[in-house]
Amino acid sequence: MNELVLPNDTNTLGNLMGGRLLHFMDVCAAIAAQRHSHRTVVTASVDSVDFRAAVRLGEVVVLEAAVTRAFTTSMEVAIEVWAEDNGTGERRHCNRAFFTFVAVDQSGRPIPVAPVAPETDDERARYEAAARRRELRLVLAGRLRLEDADGLREHLDGLALDPPGEPER
Repeated sequence: MNELVLPNDTNTLGNLMGGRLLHFMDVCAAIAAQRHSHRTVVTASVDSVDFRAAVRLGEVVVLEAAVTRAFTTSMEVAIEVWAEDNGTGERRHCNRAFFTFVAVDQSGRPIPVAPVAPETDDERARYEAAARRRELRLVLAGRLRLEDADGLREHLDGLALDPPGEPER
């Protein structure tokens, strides 16, 4: 999805407002989720969003979204955002986030979605990581106890986590 940054989209510094970027991201990610599920979808959560680089007035916001994994009724969508100079075509990466969508029927009740079948090594890595991110979201929301988040715990146990400032042994 591409969007041109117009004066109405900017703050007093001439940069795209964060809320407007989140709107663009939500729309792009929803399209990916709807295409995967062939259903109406609603936004369930957005992981922390870091604004790494400003997008300036007159630049094009380039957004790419893909469903990384489907669970029973929910889907995780990864979204990447670039700012593109309209004159040179030069791009710089500005943002990355993960959105969760739930497929719903006409009454707004959650309905099952088809699984994702990762094909490339990158898709498989994102697919596996999506399960850990989901467990983390559920733990943070109080819907899953940390001791029951097996995939997340195993992943964290496998990392070399030396406390800052302490020498390695």
